[in-house]
Amino acid sequence: MAARFSGGTLKSISTDSAMSQTRSMRPFIVLGILVGIFALSTAVLAVILATNNKTTKNNELCVTPYCVKAANYLIESLDESAQPCEDFYQFVCGTWIKNNRIPDDSNVANTFNLLRTQLDYNVVDILTPSSTNDTNEPNAIINARNLYHSCINEQHIEDEGISPILSLINNQFGGWPIIQSSWDNSTFDILDLLLKLRKYNNNILFGIGTSVDDRNSTEYDLRITQSDLGLGQREYYMNESKITVAYRRYMFDLVSLLSNDTSTIEQDVKDMYEFEKEIAKHYWTTVEQRHRPNATIRTTVGKLRQLLNTTFDFTTYLTSAYASANVTLMDSDLVIVGEIDYLYNVSSIIEQVSPRILQNYVIWRFMMHRIDTLPKRFRSIKDNFDHVFRGTTSERARTVICGNYVNTFMGFAVSKLYIKKYFDDNARNQSYEMIANIRKAFIDMLDDSTWMDSMSKTKAIEKALAIDEKIGYPDYLASDNVTQLEIQYADYVFDSSFINNILKLLQIKAKEEFQVLRKHVNHKGWGSSPPTVVNAFYTPSKNQITFPAGILQMPFFDKDAPKYLNYGGIGVVIGHEITHGFDDSGRQFDKDGNRIPWWTHETIEKFIERKTCIVDQYSNFTVPNLNIHANGNQTQGEDIADNGGLREAFYAYQKFTQANPDADKRLPGLSKYSPTQMFFINYAHTYCTKMTDSYVRVLFESDTHSLGQFRVNGPTSNFVEFDRAFNCKPVTQGEDIADNGGLREAFYAYQKFTQANPDADKRLPGLSKYSPTQMFFINYAHTWCTKMTDSYALNRVLSDVHSLGQFRVIGPTSNFAEFDRAFNCKPGQGNSRVKKCTVW
Repeated sequence: MAARFSGGTLKSISTDSAMSQTRSMRPFIVLGILVGIFALSTAVLAVILATNNKTTKNNELCVTPYCVKAANYLIESLDESAQPCEDFYQFVCGTWIKNNRIPDDSNVANTFNLLRTQLDYNVVDILTPSSTNDTNEPNAIINARNLYHSCINEQHIEDEGISPILSLINNQFGGWPIIQSSWDNSTFDILDLLLKLRKYNNNILFGIGTSVDDRNSTEYDLRITQSDLGLGQREYYMNESKITVAYRRYMFDLVSLLSNDTSTIEQDVKDMYEFEKEIAKHYWTTVEQRHRPNATIRTTVGKLRQLLNTTFDFTTYLTSAYASANVTLMDSDLVIVGEIDYLYNVSSIIEQVSPRILQNYVIWRFMMHRIDTLPKRFRSIKDNFDHVFRGTTSERARTVICGNYVNTFMGFAVSKLYIKKYFDDNARNQSYEMIANIRKAFIDMLDDSTWMDSMSKTKAIEKALAIDEKIGYPDYLASDNVTQLEIQYADYVFDSSFINNILKLLQIKAKEEFQVLRKHVNHKGWGSSPPTVVNAFYTPSKNQITFPAGILQMPFFDKDAPKYLNYGGIGVVIGHEITHGFDDSGRQFDKDGNRIPWWTHETIEKFIERKTCIVDQYSNFTVPNLNIHANGNQTQGEDIADNGGLREAFYAYQKFTQANPDADKRLPGLSKYSPTQMFFINYAHTYCTKMTDSYVRVLFESDTHSLGQFRVNGPTSNFVEFDRAFNCKPVTQGEDIADNGGLREAFYAYQKFTQANPDADKRLPGLSKYSPTQMFFINYAHTWCTKMTDSYALNRVLSDVHSLGQFRVIGPTSNFAEFDRAFNCKPGQGNSRVKKCTVW
C-alpha cells in the first residue's frame, strides 16, 4: 500500500540537447576533486546529525494534563511492530486503525472527522435554547436558533409533508411530468425553467455566478461554466455498476412515494439517466479543469453571443438571472467562460431531447438537493443510496444535521457563540508566532534553491512576505458591537417551517452572489468560510492563508503542548497553505493575487520538471485490495503542498530548538522517542484514517488530496531529515543525496568560473577531444575508480552508509541533465534515465 522510503525529494529533470564548450582544465580538475571531499565531509556531518537526533539535552518528562492526554492518544495509535523506515504510516497509525471503527453515519474515521464531530456537537450545544442564554442576543443569533429549532422539530416536518415543495414545483417550475397523469409541454421553455430555478440558488446543466477576476483581483467578474452531475464525476457513467443501479433506484423510489401510477416511472427514470449519461461524456474532470490549456476564455457580455453562438441563449440566461437580483449587466462587463466545449455540446443535446425528459431531469436535480429537508420516509431513500455510494449505514443524528445547516448558512453568527465558549485566544497569539517562523523557513528554502533564477526567486520571496494571514476569527465577532453581524444577516428571519426557511435561504444566497458583482474585493477581509470549520485555506486571489478556530484544536494545536507536537500538527498545515501559493496553480498568481506571468520561462520549465517527478511518484501509489492507482496529476497541487509544508514546519521547529534547546520535555510512555521523532509522529497521526471501500473509490475519482497513507509516506520518504531522525537502514540515502548535491554544486560553481574567465582553461594533451565540461565529469568519476574483493564488496553493501564507487558515479550523473548535455546522451540511453530526480 505504501511506497518504500527513499530519502530526498523526487524531482524530474528532462534531457536537453548536447552542448560543448572549449575551455582549459585546471579549475575543473580541482573542482572535480573537491566533489569527493565535499561528499565525504557531508557524510560525516550526516552521521553526527543522525547521532544527535537520538538524544536531547532535556530528558525530563512533561506530566501536565495535556501531555498525559497526548501521550495516551499517541501510544494508542502506534504500531511498534511496524518499521518506521519501511512504512511510517503503519508505524504511527496501525493500532489506531485497528481500534477505531467507522461511525455508522459516516464513511470515514480520521483526525479531521473526529474534530468535526466534536465541533458539530459544540455547535449543537450553543444553538440549543438554555436558561443561561443571553436575553439580549443579537437578532442574527436569535434567527440562527430559530432556524435550528425549525430543523429539529421533526413532528412539524412530518405534518407539513411534501406540500411546500410540490406547490413550488407545480406553481413556479411547471410541474414534474413523472408524477403527473398528464403534462402539457406546449409552454415548456428550458431557459425560463433554469432561470426560475436559479433564483433558488440552483445551477443545473449550466453554472453561472460571480467570482474574483483572476487578472484584476480587486474586481469581480461573471462566470459561465459546466454545472455538476448527480453522481459527481464522469467516470461513474461510463460503465454500469452497483452505483449506477443504486442511483436509478434512488430516482425510482423517490418518485414512487409521490405517485401511485408506476407504469411510466421506470421509462422516465431510464430516460433521465441516459440524458445525464450523455451530458457526462462532455463533463470536464478535476484533472482536465486544472491542466487543460485555455481552460477559460475571457469575453464581455456584449460579445458573449458571438462567442457562444448556440441554440441555448447564454446571454439572456446571464442577464436575466442577475436582473432578478436587481443587478443590471452592461455590455462591457467581463465574462469568464469555462469548459466551452461542454457548453456547446450540452446546448446541442438539450435541443434534441424531448421537453418531458428535460423537465423530469431538471426537477429531479432540484429534488435531489432538497431531500434532507423532507420527512423521514424521503430521507430513508437517500440513506439507501448513500449506503451503496458512500458506504454509510445510517443517517446522522438530526441535531447534528440541523447544526450543520445553520453553520452552513449562518456560520458567522454561530461562530460568535463558538469563539466565546470554546476558543482560547492563546491559540490565536501562538499561531501568529508560528506563521512568522514557518514563513521565514520557507523564504530560506526559496533563497537556497538552485533551480530558480534570481529574478523569479526575488519575486517569490516578495510574494511569500506579502502573504496575509487570518487566524481564528474576524475581529468583529469578538466585539460587543454587533452592527456588522446584524447587517450581514438582516434578511435572515425565520418561522417554524423548516422547508420554507430553506427555500428562503436559497433565494437569499442567490441574490447575495449576484449582488456582490458591483462591490470591490476586500483583500484584507476574512473569506467566505466561517471560523466554525475544521480546515485551512489558501486564497490565490488574495494571497491569503486562513486558519479558522475549528482547526486550532488538539491534535493539531494546543497552547500547552510541547512545540514538537504543535509544529508537527498545525505547523505542517501552515506550511502546507503557504506552499499552495507556489504549487502548480498558486505559482501562476503574483503577490497581489493576479494571474499574470511572474516567473521566467527557464524557472517554469525547471518547476515543471520537478513537479512531474512528484506526479510520477504519487501515481505509483496503490490500494492493492481495491486494485486502484492514485492519480498524481489530480492530486499534484496538494502533494506539492504536503511535501513543502512538512519541510517548512520541520526547519522552523529546528530553529526554535536551537534558540530554546531545553524547552520541550518528552511525553510519558514515549520517552524513547526524541522531540524530532515526535514531530514526525504527530504529523503522521493527524492523517490516521479508516474509510469504506466505496468512499476510497469516490476520493480517487474526485478528490485533489491524496489518501492519508500517501500524505504520510510520500513526504517522509522524500525528506532526508526523516531518515536521520529514525536512523533508517541502510541509510545510503543521505550519502547519495550528498553525492548528488556535491556534484551539482561543484558543477555550477565551475560554470560561474568559466563565465567570468572564458579563456582561462586549456585542454590536456591526448584528451583534446573532450571539452572542459566533459573533463570535469571525467575527473569526478576518476576519484571513485575502485577494485575490491567480492567478500569486501558484500560487506560494504551490507554495512556501509556509502554506495559503491560505480553507483557514486552512475547515480549522480544519471540524475543530472548537465551530464546528458555534456555527452549528448539520449533519454533512456545507458547512464541517462528518462526520469531525473533531484533534491531541493
